[in-house]
Amino acid sequence: MSAKHPVIAVTGSSGAGTTTVKNAFEHIFFREQINPLIIEGDSYHRYDRAEMKVAIEKFAKEGKQLSHFGPEANHFDLLADTFKAYGETGRCKRRYYLHSEEEAAPYNQKPGEFTPWEEIDYDTDVLFYEGLHGGVVDGDVDVAAHTDLLVGVVPLVNLEWIQKIHRDNAQRGYSAEAIVDTILRRMDDYVHYITPQFSRTDINFQRVPTVDTSNPFIARDIPTPDESFIVIRFRDPKGVDFPYLLNMIPNSFMSRRNTIVVPGGKMGFAMELILSPRIHELIEAKRQA
Repeated sequence: MSAKHPVIAVTGSSGAGTTTVKNAFEHIFFREQINPLIIEGDSYHRYDRAEMKVAIEKFAKEGKQLSHFGPEANHFDLLADTFKAYGETGRCKRRYYLHSEEEAAPYNQKPGEFTPWEEIDYDTDVLFYEGLHGGVVDGDVDVAAHTDLLVGVVPLVNLEWIQKIHRDNAQRGYSAEAIVDTILRRMDDYVHYITPQFSRTDINFQRVPTVDTSNPFIARDIPTPDESFIVIRFRDPKGVDFPYLLNMIPNSFMSRRNTIVVPGGKMGFAMELILSPRIHELIEAKRQA
């Protein structure tokens, strides 16, 4: 953790709502005139797209499972080193994972490849990470220990599966059987490396649908934000102005002394209300340091 060079991490799986959080942070950075260094979680995968396919087949022949959720397919050590280096010096290395033709075109590379590592040697105000493993711990590797603000974004697990099934089918053309196989292959890593992170977060946003998602494999559509609640849990509720939040967010309520529940459509608004003062405190501490 660092006063001079804060590290902010948003951790959550694909489709969890991390894009909404990213947008909320962008609004805050713009208003506060903060210059962030953006780090993408996918850039710490161990294999590019073609290599991952080969590695999955190799692991399967050995009776083992390989997924993007676990340590065998990621460089957790490099991610921890990046957070640590930035916190100490304000400098680190960065690369990108190129998801699409559009992203790959400026680099004259193919989708599914990584760009070369580049040294970030210019001044930025904060490091902002968004990805799967912002709070992961694996043996001696403790990524969470190097964060100054750790935010979790997670849907109810059945909702997460519904979102994955619809996305992979509509955008990537995967069959229902292939998607289910991927979910099963990821399950052990999900339990051991993804879910424990949400006990380490400073603030956790969990989307809970108010419609029946009991069988995600036959759901015809994804529940809308208006068909959901957002359960927001604070690790340390001291200093949180709950009366203010309840007054500002219509139809919100407290379910526990450290938990407020807001309508799903107010997720972005709630994030800005809650995160703005936290980021302001980090920047003030940075200036004083």
